[in-house]
Amino acid sequence: MKHLLSAADLDRHSAIELLDIASEMSGVNEREIKKLPTLRGKTVVNLFFEDSTRTRISFEVAAKRLSADVINFSAKGSSVSKGESLKDTAQTLEAMGADAVVVRHHASGAAHALANRGWISASVVNAGDGTHEHPSQALLDAYSLREAIHASPAGQSLEGLKVAIVGDIAHSRVARSNLTLLKTLGAKVYLVGPATLLPGALTAQADGFSYSLDDAIEDFDLDAVMMLRVQLERMTASFFPSEREYARIWGLNGDRLSRLKSDALILHPGPMNRGLEIDAKASDSKNSLVLRQVANGVNMRMAVLYKLLAGGSIND
Repeated sequence: MKHLLSAADLDRHSAIELLDIASEMSGVNEREIKKLPTLRGKTVVNLFFEDSTRTRISFEVAAKRLSADVINFSAKGSSVSKGESLKDTAQTLEAMGADAVVVRHHASGAAHALANRGWISASVVNAGDGTHEHPSQALLDAYSLREAIHASPAGQSLEGLKVAIVGDIAHSRVARSNLTLLKTLGAKVYLVGPATLLPGALTAQADGFSYSLDDAIEDFDLDAVMMLRVQLERMTASFFPSEREYARIWGLNGDRLSRLKSDALILHPGPMNRGLEIDAKASDSKNSLVLRQVANGVNMRMAVLYKLLAGGSIND
């Protein structure tokens, strides 16, 4: 396998292997000279058809720290705005010598099409396709959890960890990838949110679900809570009465934080809508891993690029 398109691409062994490589890469990011020659001569293209800050920058930093050449492509201001297709854009970039294409696209399945229709020979990394998947985010979330739990994280799994994913599940590629990967790593995953935003196909895969965050805190004995951004830009109908009502029932605030375990971990993939799905007391608390997630994004994406371009296939 030469691509990373879905969290389902990873079995338990290959997922833990990637997390262990990320642990090794963290040492590089703590050195004075944050550079490895591993991908010298390789070219990584960031092909982004949607806006992004954390994902695009962390892939760029990751590739540069492995000494790859990086081309950043944005749909805005490019030939895409003139009607050029994904296929033609990708083939143009490969003709320029791309060895890996990191793609974010508004259409679910775009990364799979790029990898599997023979349009290009470069490795493809799915950096988010519509409401479908975001596997590298799930990897960095798992890495952040493992790092926070284990003093010596190498080789450790997340067996038995109880994690709630809370909020706009229906529109979240992060939720889908995390549900798959965390279960692969042995965690128990619960989905929490309004009934209108909890698809039955996903709740059927979870270890439990709830329409109330208060009930989830009471019933599931949670070790970690992952809050999701409410993706208003993807909503074509009214999924809840008001933002105020959403915050009241499903938002993580100081009161709900106090009812979690004292060492419960708080995650959020960003960007955060403070005061909506999470408030400052929760996001800035000692339990919060939000900034560690950002830092670990570089470590994890270094591991992905290393494995695809220098270390053989992800799942040998």
